[in-house]
Amino acid sequence: MTEPTSNSSASGDGASASDASIFDTIDPALKVVSAEIEIAAPASEIFELIADPVRQPEWDGNDNLGTAAQGQRPTSASGSFITTLSKGVDRENHIVDFEEGRLIAWKPSEVGGEPFGQKWTWEIEARGERSSLVRQTYDWTELRDPQRLPRAQSTTTERLLASLEGLKALAEG
Repeated sequence: MTEPTSNSSASGDGASASDASIFDTIDPALKVVSAEIEIAAPASEIFELIADPVRQPEWDGNDNLGTAAQGQRPTSASGSFITTLSKGVDRENHIVDFEEGRLIAWKPSEVGGEPFGQKWTWEIEARGERSSLVRQTYDWTELRDPQRLPRAQSTTTERLLASLEGLKALAEG
């Protein structure tokens, strides 16, 4: 869910050490954005919409996700899945946290590369048979590439809510 960049530094991460120091001047509290919404659907159904990469473009509120191949749905906190962004760039999403029906988190990278430094986390709390609280968190505390900074800073609570509202409409529809 990030902008593409070229690796132009000697270290291969797209930024020099002095460029990356800009991240040290940003309040850490601004690098973690969350939003939540109550959805009238079972947690298991909501989780399926989130965990299956093929379904993600159906509720993406940022019009960032294009397509994903079938058969990539994560089942553990390992491995990865690949999505094609709406602009045609492929992203590999490394699963870093997973609890079936409740929690999934991934860190995007270029295909075959190391994660950029952002983490997308989805938490689902069942509140009865047909009600769930869903929380999405975007954490860019490990991001060090200045070329990705504008996109990271533009990922606001409002943008997260757009995806949550799309997810709600799909799950309740």
